[in-house]
Formats: sequence, structure tokens, C-alpha cells
Amino acid sequence: MTDIAKRFPENPLLSPIDLKASEAGLQIICLLNPGVFTFEGKTWLIIRVAENAVQKEGSIFFPILNDLGKTEIVELPSAHPELITTDPRVIRYQGLDYLTTLSHLRLLCSDNGIHFYEPEGYVSLFGAGYLQAFGIEDCRVTQMGDKYYLTFTAVSGNGVGVGLRSTTDWKTFQSYGMILPPHNKDCAIFEEKINGLYYCLHRPSSVDIGGNFIWLAESPDGAHWGNHKCIIKTRKDSWDCQRVGAGAAPIKTEKGWLEIYHGANKEHQYCLGAFLLDLNDPSKVIARTDKPIMVPTEQYELSGFFGNVVFTNGHLVDGDTVTIYYGASDEFVCGARFSIKEIFAELEV
Repeated sequence: MTDIAKRFPENPLLSPIDLKASEAGLQIICLLNPGVFTFEGKTWLIIRVAENAVQKEGSIFFPILNDLGKTEIVELPSAHPELITTDPRVIRYQGLDYLTTLSHLRLLCSDNGIHFYEPEGYVSLFGAGYLQAFGIEDCRVTQMGDKYYLTFTAVSGNGVGVGLRSTTDWKTFQSYGMILPPHNKDCAIFEEKINGLYYCLHRPSSVDIGGNFIWLAESPDGAHWGNHKCIIKTRKDSWDCQRVGAGAAPIKTEKGWLEIYHGANKEHQYCLGAFLLDLNDPSKVIARTDKPIMVPTEQYELSGFFGNVVFTNGHLVDGDTVTIYYGASDEFVCGARFSIKEIFAELEV
């Protein structure tokens, strides 16, 4: 497999021990998949922070948000015959699924893109309402003018959908509710309109017919989406045979819209690849990498909360260089750089 990523020697940049839990009784288990943007001359990450409750023998504890947005701790007997805990991410109890962790989004900034800290005066973003009772995850940030659009995964017992908020100052936010209903995630909005319309990539899923494919949608206002088209599918016996999903907003180049995406195989190994869309009609796929451009190889990518994973939904572009910030093994935040020219060399029509 091809790996053209140039990893930061300082990796991992952030670990769970580097941040404090949001409240007493909770502990940070994972830092995952940050959205990335620039603001006031600094590099910013909006990181998914996954917390759970301190465990005690004989019971399993996990947090959820109640209707008032307050954290409640649910306790289940660990020996119950209808309790399934084989997946570290999900608890199945009496036929219903719950998450082992509750995620929120936390803002960190950096003067050099390597060392990050939590600035004063900026609050964390938490789930709100019954459609976000299991938390909000994996935020992607799109800037258009002076406005930033935040798309994120909204999780509850009703399913997994896409939520949207916007801001201009990162202190006050407008909420648009759930813009894509379950089951949907991995939504990235393009950073400019095309022929007067907003566009986004997203990933609806089906367990019966179809699969975990990347779709394209368009919108007149950035909030109401339609004319959905399936553009990228999984490939049999390939590194992305089980599921595919968008990374951050596509990068506009002379050759087309370049998208770095993630794919997973049947062994749940997550790698990164790329594809290229037509500039004027992004429903047309021009080219796609046959092999991944980044593969879990470092120890911090192979071993963690859920190992053998590299996953990105945030980057910065400077000329030929794309700097991605990515989640490693569902536990650490890391950085790597790519050359756009080198990615183009891996694309196949």
C-alpha cells in the first residue's frame, strides 16, 4: 500500500491526559477527528472529546444528555444476560444501542500549528435536544466569507444524523437543527457556491440495500438539501470495501475539486484516499486513488481505544501543501502533510 503522508515528528499532538474533563464524575477517554480552521491569525481545532463515567465493579456506567442538556449517568448491571459489550464504542442492552462515551466539541488554538491550548473566553459545544442526547461528534468546518459553518454528527436513540450550526465569532452560534436525518454522517460543505448553489458531501447508510457510500447534495441556502446523488461507492476486495466517507471540505484546484476521504475494510482498518470532482459539475468523478495515500503504521495509529485507524475531517491548504489534522486509533490527535502534486500522481481515471 502507498503512504505519502509526512507525519509530524511531534505526534501525537494531543492525548486524553492533556485536557480536563467537562465536569466532575467524568473522565476523558478519547480525543478524535478535529475540524480545522484559521481565525484571528491562529490555527484552531474543534476536537471531539469523548468522555465516560468512572466505572465501579459490578456495574457499567455511561453518560447521556437529558432533555435539559444536563449530563445523566446511566447504570446497568454488568452481568445482565441482555447486555452486550463486545464493541468498546457501543453498548447493546435489551435490544437498544447506547454509546459507551458522550462526546462534545472543544476549541483549541495554536500559534505554530503544533502546540495547542484552550483559549479563555471560548466555550465548548454540547449536544442540545433529544436528537443529540448521545452527544455531537466529528465536526467539519467550512468558511464562506466571514461565516463559519459547522456540520457534525448528532447522535441519539433515534439514530445518527447531521446537525448544523454557524458562527462568525466562535462565541455565539446559530443552530439549524438536523439538516440530514438518520442514518447520515460525514457531511462536508464546499467552501464556495457552484452555479449559485451550495454543495455538500454526505454519507447515508443502509444495512439492507445499498451501502456506506459518499453522496452529493445541493442547496439554495446551505440549510435545506436536495437533488442527492451517489458519487463514490465501496470497492470489492479493496482497502475501502466496507465503507467510505468524506473528509473536510473539498479543495479547489485547477484540475477539479480534490477530496481526501476515509475508507475502511472488513477488518475495520481505516485509511485515507482521494478523489477528484469536476469544477462545474461536482457530481462527475474525474479520478480516484486506487491505493490509499495514508495507512495506519505508527504505534499511536495502530494501538488505542479503537486501533488501526487514521481518520481526518480537517485540513489547511498553503500552496501545494495540505496539512491535515487527524484522529489516530480513536484516541489521539495528530498532524501530517501532503503534497497536492503527489496526490494527483496517485489519482487514476
